[in-house]
Amino acid sequence: MIYEIIIAILIAIDQVIKVRVLNGLKTVGTIPIINDVFHLTYVENRGAAFGMLKNQQYFLALVALIATIIALGYLHKNRERINIVGKASIIMIVAGAIGNLIDRIRLGFVVDYFDFRIIWQYVFNFADVLIVCGTILLCIYVILYSDEKKIEVKHGK
Repeated sequence: MIYEIIIAILIAIDQVIKVRVLNGLKTVGTIPIINDVFHLTYVENRGAAFGMLKNQQYFLALVALIATIIALGYLHKNRERINIVGKASIIMIVAGAIGNLIDRIRLGFVVDYFDFRIIWQYVFNFADVLIVCGTILLCIYVILYSDEKKIEVKHGK
């Protein structure tokens, strides 16, 4: 139950930010925070990461839904064996996926707004940050902790 509460809180944060962006930034377009470095820019993303699979909303929604179900099932089935890094990574990925899924279903696009112009030309949102950070944590978990069970078996624990 705690996983769902944390996921719900992260989704709520994502959706509150997006509503504020829709209500305040949509008409303005962009607000420079640090000119030519970081802006808040309203973008309707009709694709996936970096605009891939543009206008494939049903496919992207289905993928997000399936990934969410699998991730939550894995988390609950293995909750005793997964350490905090693994749990945090799954929670972040699921929350981000659901946050963007809500946009796709409700609006037909994902609301993006973080615009780091000094780094690249892509605009992203809080849910994207959760997905990327969760994926990085998942990689760390797999690299550092995936052999724990094998080590326990070898040592007879």
